[in-house]
Amino acid sequence: MNSDIMKERIKKIIYNNKALYSRYDKGFSFGCSDFSKLKDKFKGERAFIVGNGPSLNKHDLSLLKNEYSFAVNGIFYKTESEGYRPTFYVVEDRHVMLDNVDKINAFEARYKFFPVDYKSQLKNKKNCWFFRMDKGYYNKTSPYFAIPRFSADMNDKLYCGQSVTMINLQIAYYLGFSEIYLIGMDHSYHIPSDADVAGEEITSNSDDPNHFHPEYFGKGKKWHDPHLDRVERTYSYFKLAYESQGRKVYNATVGGNLEVFERVDYYGLFK
Repeated sequence: MNSDIMKERIKKIIYNNKALYSRYDKGFSFGCSDFSKLKDKFKGERAFIVGNGPSLNKHDLSLLKNEYSFAVNGIFYKTESEGYRPTFYVVEDRHVMLDNVDKINAFEARYKFFPVDYKSQLKNKKNCWFFRMDKGYYNKTSPYFAIPRFSADMNDKLYCGQSVTMINLQIAYYLGFSEIYLIGMDHSYHIPSDADVAGEEITSNSDDPNHFHPEYFGKGKKWHDPHLDRVERTYSYFKLAYESQGRKVYNATVGGNLEVFERVDYYGLFK
């Protein structure tokens, strides 16, 4: 039997069985790391969360050399071109993992965080930590579809929220960071006219106009409709989660369209 047909049949069985669906929604827990030693390890410190929008090319990333920073997905293109290397590296998206598995395995960072679902894809597990990822946000049959949720406990689970930035914000919270600065968050997307669109899934047939490097989601790579309205709604929820505990998220992006967080000047943070 065709493997894709088999997968669809299994999905239908899961979605029609409440007990099985609940397990699928909440993600796997077997094989997860023990994060207790990281709880509040960086309490009171500031951190930068690096987005991958075109505006990232307007930031001097050498300024982050002595800072704590989170980066994601295809940031290895910046490492190759500029030598920038984050403290924390994170991947959430399945397509990103499958399309870049060799580069992700080879990428070095002090901490690398992944959903435990991808553990078998990682041959080089040095500095790797694996978390339980609740995918209810993406599942249209879930009661939590497109509803923001925030986890303060990595040992329990982390919630998806339409962008890997949401995973970063939950990790940063658990690690104890009190000030977060977002950069490279353009908050704008253009689906090229030559892209193949199949529901939520998009396949590129040309250079990527939405990220700092043309090969990021370049020809042949798959990605998802970003749904910026949902991203903005989740940002607003996460802003409240941080501020309710006396913590703050700032937007230090040069330009862009994200206005949920108070803006600050990136270069002014290093004076």
